[in-house]
Amino acid sequence: MSTLVSYDPFRGIRTLQNEINRLFERDMDESSGQMTQWPMRVDIREDASHILIKADLPGIEQKDIQVNVDNGRLTISGERKFEDEAHKDNYHRVERAYGRFSRTFQLPNTTDAGNIKASYKNGVLEVTLPKREEAKPRAIQVQVN
Repeated sequence: MSTLVSYDPFRGIRTLQNEINRLFERDMDESSGQMTQWPMRVDIREDASHILIKADLPGIEQKDIQVNVDNGRLTISGERKFEDEAHKDNYHRVERAYGRFSRTFQLPNTTDAGNIKASYKNGVLEVTLPKREEAKPRAIQVQVN
């Protein structure tokens, strides 16, 4: 007795799409044109007075993180170093990513680039991008004649 198997003409395309998605889980370092070793994940939140970028950078020392503003772009970069080089051959599995990382963001025209602040605590980098005064919303009083 033979069984009926349904043919899926898009199976190969889905497999190709999955491979492309896996390739692009890494980020591109715009300064070198190279793929970074691991993608830095961020949350970006905006309110009336500023934009806040929170980046997860666990296991990285503050001295290994750089935040630069140049030509209307904010770049967060650095390196996570493998600490146990002496015992590297004794590891059965290394799943945490090591090496250089970089992420660049285009700053909106409303950003006050001279007052950008960054802080690092418990593996989370917070970059605060204040808005210029003229970009902040304001109420205008309507006069009645």
